[in-house]
Amino acid sequence: MHPAKNSIEQLLRECDVSTTRRSGPGGQHRNKVETAVIIVHLPTGISAEANERRSQQANREEAIHRLRLKLAVEHRSDDASQSTIDVNEDGNNSGRDLLVTSDLWKQRVSGGRVAISIEHSDFPAMLAELLDRLYLDQWNATETASRFLLTGSQLVKVLRKHPPALQYLNQQRMLLGLGSLR
Repeated sequence: MHPAKNSIEQLLRECDVSTTRRSGPGGQHRNKVETAVIIVHLPTGISAEANERRSQQANREEAIHRLRLKLAVEHRSDDASQSTIDVNEDGNNSGRDLLVTSDLWKQRVSGGRVAISIEHSDFPAMLAELLDRLYLDQWNATETASRFLLTGSQLVKVLRKHPPALQYLNQQRMLLGLGSLR
């Protein structure tokens, strides 16, 4: 399973979490306690940090969310190819593998639109699933959008919520000689 889809407890078991002091705005207590949180996902080496708040707990929560977003964008899951099945609308083998979307996607897609905020805890898992499928579809956004029952513009809209995701997609498309998406 993609690490961005793991529960926070499962994810933290694979991470090194440290605290430190950081300079900058934050009042008189900013440099007296270690409120900055740095989390490194050991299997991938991907890390995230948060130090904007005075509260170590608030910074920890933000660092976890940032780590999950970075994992979704920068790490492709080994088991992404396991998320397909050959069926058509009648339940018969169609010869075309259609994505069996996760329950998260099924709950969030209605009428070709996706309803989720980037701040929601499900967003990194959904982003990871979307980018894994784009990878399998060789960055063909139209094909991937149809697998998720989305329009191409709605797929791009999801990626635009986290600009590094759209930038990553466009970098991969350019490597294949495909145009960038806006």
